Amino acid sequence: MEQINKKKNPFRRIFYYFLQGFLYVAPISITLYAIYAALDFIDGLLPFNIPGLGLLIILVGITLIGFFGSFLIKTPLSYLWNKILDQMPIVKMLYSSIKDLMSAFVGQKKKFTEPVMVIINRDNKLYKLGFVTERDLSAIGVGADMVAVYLPHSYNFSGNLFLVAAENVIPINAPSTEVMKFIVSGGVTKV
Repeated sequence: MEQINKKKNPFRRIFYYFLQGFLYVAPISITLYAIYAALDFIDGLLPFNIPGLGLLIILVGITLIGFFGSFLIKTPLSYLWNKILDQMPIVKMLYSSIKDLMSAFVGQKKKFTEPVMVIINRDNKLYKLGFVTERDLSAIGVGADMVAVYLPHSYNFSGNLFLVAAENVIPINAPSTEVMKFIVSGGVTKV
């Protein structure tokens, strides 16, 4: 029915195309104008007229704020936060566990980089997908033939950590992000 109305009324179609074009052009135009207005405003505050100096001042200013902020704000607050956590052992354990889990996903110490299949039942050929998170378990008194494997749950942001005999772990030749998407989606996402 909508197709018939578009064919009968060419002005509606032209108006539709105008709105589509406006949706493409408006965000870019507004952003460019806001940048131009900010630079023009800063250039107007300066006693001399050097084009682009306002941009340079903005970039240097933001960088200096980041530099000094990391020393004057981040370090003292981090020290104070750790002091507070030392007074609350249960909260500290919970906080550090969550922090370590988050850094395992997106931090510098990424742990979910080695996707594997764990053999759950050899006779029935039952496997579970997961990620090796640690190969050296000597710190917790576990033998060298075991590895730590994180097995995420589908449709959930949780999982279980299993200590698995290394012989029951099969490496997967696929990007770890694709394997995680496959697991979390319950196998709906294609790898």
